[in-house]
Amino acid sequence: MKNLPATLRAYRLFSYGAAPFLPFLLRRRLKRGKEDAARLNERLGRPSRPRPEGRLIWLHGASVGETMSILPLVERLVAYGAVMLTTGTVTSAKLVESRLPAGAFHQFVPLDSPGAVARFFAHWKPDLGLLCESELWPNLIIEAHRQGISLGIINGRMSDRSFRRWSKLRGFIRALLAPLAFCSAQSEGDAERYRALGASSISPGNLKFDVPPLPFSADEFTSLRTQIGARPVLVAASTHPGEESQVIEAARAIAPDIPDLLTILVPRHPQRGEEIASLLREIGIPPLRRSLGAEPEKSVPFYIADTLGELGLFYRLGTLALIGGSLVEHGGHNPIEAIKCGCPCISGPHIDNFKDVFADLVTEEGTKLFAPGETLADGLRHLLDDPDARSVLHAKASKALAQHEGALERTIAALAPLLKPGGR
Repeated sequence: MKNLPATLRAYRLFSYGAAPFLPFLLRRRLKRGKEDAARLNERLGRPSRPRPEGRLIWLHGASVGETMSILPLVERLVAYGAVMLTTGTVTSAKLVESRLPAGAFHQFVPLDSPGAVARFFAHWKPDLGLLCESELWPNLIIEAHRQGISLGIINGRMSDRSFRRWSKLRGFIRALLAPLAFCSAQSEGDAERYRALGASSISPGNLKFDVPPLPFSADEFTSLRTQIGARPVLVAASTHPGEESQVIEAARAIAPDIPDLLTILVPRHPQRGEEIASLLREIGIPPLRRSLGAEPEKSVPFYIADTLGELGLFYRLGTLALIGGSLVEHGGHNPIEAIKCGCPCISGPHIDNFKDVFADLVTEEGTKLFAPGETLADGLRHLLDDPDARSVLHAKASKALAQHEGALERTIAALAPLLKPGGR
């Protein structure tokens, strides 16, 4: 620790002191449904399976969005050795259960405690580690550097806000980034910010553009299409607290103009289904929750899709999608998924997490962001009532996405020196 900047040494010392409280933290998270009771030891760096023989490539994505973006990369990397994918959320772990290719497996990432990360690396000894987007956990990175593990960042994202914050801790962040063997960023702007903080960064493009359309069940699609019939469908996708109430209010406001509208509320975290149901009960609307076996009913204008891994199904049923995380200051979510499933999409103004993606879509007139002062109801009414406008919107969005495809191949090519036997 003597060569580390004072701020990073302080962080490490604090982490050591906090270690006895980690089991208590995990128990609290478990009660809130944020941990897997059977796999808590993984969060403390204690593995639940043996290390596979031979070469091991480790990839880490924080949650669902990051995980989905790197699954195609996982499929390519199994040709170079066993692949371990780590994530930090229960939702992402459940999603990858059936989607990992042969030769790949999942573990939970350890908490960023010196002891936990030391146990993690002592067991797994990865030959190469790749952290997705903005996963800069200091103890995890320092321990990987200390053990001589080739470590890199893929699909890196460094927002203006994060850059300003890290710029105040130049020595801290440089100690993490400067020794990296690889740093690829989603955009040239992200790469410039990484370089300013000490990383040698390139920009092969955003892997999210190369993710295939979300999977769906053809049987469930046929069943729901039959139940919904010709009703227009608004999909409020990946919503967060404070957004469902806005969507419900807007949908009710346009009901006189579009009386048969079905609004499907798809919360980012399915466990919030009861919370959303309460909002509907308060205004006298029976809550139909998919997780409880309910189906859409013709006389009910809302349907709560509080299940996991079915967003591809609802996008394909959708007339129009509203991308959540954007009506409140969360930073927005990925519009690419809706577009690739054939659903035109719009968004609220809070899109910092996908600023570059939305910028291209807006430039090509492939999406719409609600302007200050514009009501959500007015923005939805126009597009829901105009099939030609929706068709043009989606066509322009698809064209915009096509211009950015190829990031996966460029990333693999850039990784080539590290993928060779003994590559460093």
